[in-house]
Amino acid sequence: MKPTLQSIPTTLVILVLSSLQQAVQAEVRLPGFFGDHMVMQRDVELRIWGWCDAGEEVTVTLNGKEATTRGTSDGTWKVILPAMEANSKPRTLQVKGNNVINLNDILIGEVWLCSGQSNMEWTVAASTNRDAEIAAADFPMIRHLKIAHRPSTVPLEDVSAPWTVCSPAVAGTYTAAGYFMAKNLHQELGVPIGLINSSWGGTRVEPWTPPTGFEQVPALSDIYRSVLGRTPGTDQYQKALSTFIKISEAWNQEAKAALSKVQPVSPSPTFPEQLKPFQSHQDPTMLYNGMIHALVGYPIRGVIWYQGESNHTEGMLYFEKKKALIHGWRSLWDQGDFPFYYVQIAPFQYGSEDGTILAKFWEAQAAVQQLPNTGMVVINDIATLNDIHPPNKQDVGKRLALLALKNDYGRKDVVANSPEVESIALADNQLLIKFRNTGGGLRTRDDESPTHFEIIGPGTRTFIPASASLNGDTVTLSADGVTAPVAFRFGWDKLAEPNLTGGTGLPVGTCRGGEEPDFLSLISIEDDYELVYELDLSKLQNKITYSIDRSGEASRFDRIGYLIELESETNGSQKLFVSMDAFTDDVKKIAVPQFSTGAFFQQPVNGLESYSTVSSLNREQIQGNIEFWSGNYATPNTANVPGASGAIYDFGDSMGEPLNGYGSMQVHDTDGKQTLFAINHWGAGDGADIGIGNSSGAHRDWTFSSNAGSYSGKSLKVYVRSKEDTKTR
Repeated sequence: MKPTLQSIPTTLVILVLSSLQQAVQAEVRLPGFFGDHMVMQRDVELRIWGWCDAGEEVTVTLNGKEATTRGTSDGTWKVILPAMEANSKPRTLQVKGNNVINLNDILIGEVWLCSGQSNMEWTVAASTNRDAEIAAADFPMIRHLKIAHRPSTVPLEDVSAPWTVCSPAVAGTYTAAGYFMAKNLHQELGVPIGLINSSWGGTRVEPWTPPTGFEQVPALSDIYRSVLGRTPGTDQYQKALSTFIKISEAWNQEAKAALSKVQPVSPSPTFPEQLKPFQSHQDPTMLYNGMIHALVGYPIRGVIWYQGESNHTEGMLYFEKKKALIHGWRSLWDQGDFPFYYVQIAPFQYGSEDGTILAKFWEAQAAVQQLPNTGMVVINDIATLNDIHPPNKQDVGKRLALLALKNDYGRKDVVANSPEVESIALADNQLLIKFRNTGGGLRTRDDESPTHFEIIGPGTRTFIPASASLNGDTVTLSADGVTAPVAFRFGWDKLAEPNLTGGTGLPVGTCRGGEEPDFLSLISIEDDYELVYELDLSKLQNKITYSIDRSGEASRFDRIGYLIELESETNGSQKLFVSMDAFTDDVKKIAVPQFSTGAFFQQPVNGLESYSTVSSLNREQIQGNIEFWSGNYATPNTANVPGASGAIYDFGDSMGEPLNGYGSMQVHDTDGKQTLFAINHWGAGDGADIGIGNSSGAHRDWTFSSNAGSYSGKSLKVYVRSKEDTKTR
């Protein structure tokens, strides 16, 4: 007869269940990414850890080395095995507690953490020459581990992922940048290579950064405070939550009293935004918590990083964020300043965005090399301008490998860095730019003259293309009409694919140097014009009050000029000076068109010229028009402005009522379908619309952008050229 639970003595059931419970509790355990086929770092002490019962004895053996410890009161254990040499013979890692774990096919070699966004996650199967690369990927000493996408509001102590052995069956799924680096290193060094791939397409740098990284960079103190404010247990969180609880308790008492008295009650307090946990995987610390924290302490040689497209509008602020990432990871890993090699993002057509935004970002990426033990790979020679993912990851991996070979593996004769500017000198009407790291002298990929150089000097108003010639490590620059060049820039556009390289073929990256003249000195405003109005645009309101108003001194003028200066985190410093033949002789009507001035203009203007730090806005002899009024307006092109749209707000809108309403102060390049500048809705203060060039939003003339508060600095100056001055000239 088959026994039933009822037929078994109760004491026996209790004993069985008790022993089962003890067995479950006693299971010694390793992190989920420790597994068969793992590669462990050579020549460093090996930290191995996990979980077990408090007091449980745990013994770890690998390659003839052994260490024993006991579980701590919190149920964790950790041992350190001595450093081991590279070994391609598979070993077994055994962990013995009340149970035994055997991990097989363990190799000792070089371990690299691969992180970033989609260009790091980009696979071998999506790369150039994919079929041949996959077919040839028979490298059993290369191993790969892919961490799953997992954001977290708190640091995760464990993640699970399997190691795979490189073969044609699986290599197509590997990080391409990491795989081609590993392939080069393995062939050069003959040792096992392990890749830990923790990457996620489209991600910013902030979610990969730990709190301590933000803490170490003063420029990011606002992010650090935000993180602390959302972290239970911090002083900021505890105080803010306590305050909210007191307010809520007081409201509860008020609500109960109102309920009993049948009286209305005010709405309940809203939970503070600063206490709400982060929600998006793009929020600060979210990917560090979920995809990096559990790895911290696993010995690595270093990190390779390919990211930046999602932060590319931030200029030098990105340098601060990279400092936070690198300092944060290094301090937590406790391996000193381990190598951190990264890829400068490629030229790409970022829509209608000004081309210099990406150039300034490249400059910020290059600045990261100021940090110790870092190196940057330049790839402006292998870009795909209409694809943000250049498929040639072979050269990316090879260049990353060169940095490691030179700096970490003793190959001092290897040329690993792209040429960089060493000095600048003026000789007659030429600039001499000397480079270092040239690998035997500069050359060009196509044997033509170097491209994408520009110079600037007194009287040029802006950078102009320069003729360039090579002599060893030096580039000589000159241009017609530039008698005393003072500064240069190279590859200073999002679509720039310059041909200049070092002797080994490594491309020269975007750079600039010299003392760039001040914008105002280049356009000689003060020599030709008189300042009439100055307005701090941070003080916009319905009734405009100018910090300077000299309208009583200006009577006869034949030209009007507008200088707009904007500072923002996204675009940096932007300046624009537009001038035109006078469209009125009433000086009261040339500034912000308030209703009280009676300024209503929708008309073409003559002699329009535009000079700007935004290179695409530098034009003369422009066919332009203005839209100056204090009232509302609509999209229909009732004025029949050539080329204007009737469906969006642009350079051909129609005035409407009320006449003292939204407000428009806009100057346009009509032929170019380009807004030169716009100041709209000034009565909204920080909610006003302000912009230089076309808006990238729904409406080209910045209508409804409500972006004035996004500028850290913003000003308007209005100038006139007097008729008397014209006659004397």
